[in-house]
Amino acid sequence: MNSRVKQTIDAVLERFNTGDIPEVVSYAMFPIPDLPSSRWSLLNRTIMFISGTADARGFKQWQQAGRFVKKGSKALYILVPYFKKVEDEGDQVSVITGFGSKAVFRVEDTEGDPLEYQNLELGDIPLLERAEEWNISVKAIPGNYRYAGYYSMGQKEICLATQDECVFFHELAHAAHEKVIGSLKSGQDPLQEVVAQLAAQCLCMMVGKSADRFLGTSYRYIEQYASKIKTTPHKACLKVMSDTEKVLQIILGAGEKNQMKQKELTAAV
Repeated sequence: MNSRVKQTIDAVLERFNTGDIPEVVSYAMFPIPDLPSSRWSLLNRTIMFISGTADARGFKQWQQAGRFVKKGSKALYILVPYFKKVEDEGDQVSVITGFGSKAVFRVEDTEGDPLEYQNLELGDIPLLERAEEWNISVKAIPGNYRYAGYYSMGQKEICLATQDECVFFHELAHAAHEKVIGSLKSGQDPLQEVVAQLAAQCLCMMVGKSADRFLGTSYRYIEQYASKIKTTPHKACLKVMSDTEKVLQIILGAGEKNQMKQKELTAAV
């Protein structure tokens, strides 16, 4: 194991193990926009996300926001329930009688006035160039209190609602882990999440600017997923040590260099 990588992992584990954790650590998130989709059903929001966007609106809604749908853009369709009032024990109640569809357009298919969350600047975050080398786009999205970013395997995108480097490192670690094991499990697999957050905290300590500020959040995040597999944060970290090392090696370039050297040696034989 690369000595620098090992020292960093060991340092993080020691801080977790000794309980030397800041008591108050909060996510630094941009103000949450009042998006129309925030009032949609779970199904419609799912449709929106699998269509590759975190913000979709109707034609007139985009006009009201000072943006316009680009010529030739294709709509995606969400479900709209139809209601009918009926008598129920003397009271008038609304019941769903069916569903229709409504055309909405992704923010990526519009142009015009910038939206609040699009003012997010990502240029100062270390290792952005690694995502570019892997042909992974990094873009700003609206966030909420449940997530500050995510990595989309299908779209090859890292989407961020915050400038916090630890959030970017977490999603970059997911992308690197995908390279290590070939394909990530769908959803938030506990061990995959532990790998991503442990690697992110190590990167904060190695190349970041404010490692201690994220230590408490990293611990609680790992603790949450460790509990899902009925173990402690420290044991969960030890369980994924090998994959975490490989993830860090790839992100820092060592893994790719080793692969190139191995190819050169093989070719020379």
